[in-house]
Amino acid sequence: MDLSNDDIFKIVKIIEASGYDEVRLEVGDFKIHVRKHADGDAAVMPSGIAERRPLPSAPPPSPPPQEPPARSAAEEAPPDGAVVVRSPMLGTFYRAPSPGEKPFVEVGAKVVSDDTLCLVEVMKLFNSIKAGVSGTVVKILAENAAMVEHGQPLMYIRPD
Repeated sequence: MDLSNDDIFKIVKIIEASGYDEVRLEVGDFKIHVRKHADGDAAVMPSGIAERRPLPSAPPPSPPPQEPPARSAAEEAPPDGAVVVRSPMLGTFYRAPSPGEKPFVEVGAKVVSDDTLCLVEVMKLFNSIKAGVSGTVVKILAENAAMVEHGQPLMYIRPD
């Protein structure tokens, strides 16, 4: 199995969004070692370099706190107390179980908390995103087959 540069960048993005500080991945002859710096950015190293480099005795000082990123207008004001369904991970958003099939939900659909709303695919692993609340889908924010970020709003549901 060959990995493209795009695959490697996706792996690094997933690791950056994860709670892990260090990850080693081996796929056939390909080996990658990713370690987060104290500032949370990930650094990619060929296998074996980390063992030869001495570790600092104290972590570097953390950067000053920054303002949270600005939220979109749609996220700032969900309609009429609607619940925001967010992506739990970085990946590709899909509205239907497979191409050409009917979407899981449409605007106006009634859902219960265990209903699947969509899929988020990460490295060929499809993750079902559940409603988490009973209500009516009032808005679908993500485009089908678009890349979504961890925490990005996907849909609004007005609770019953």
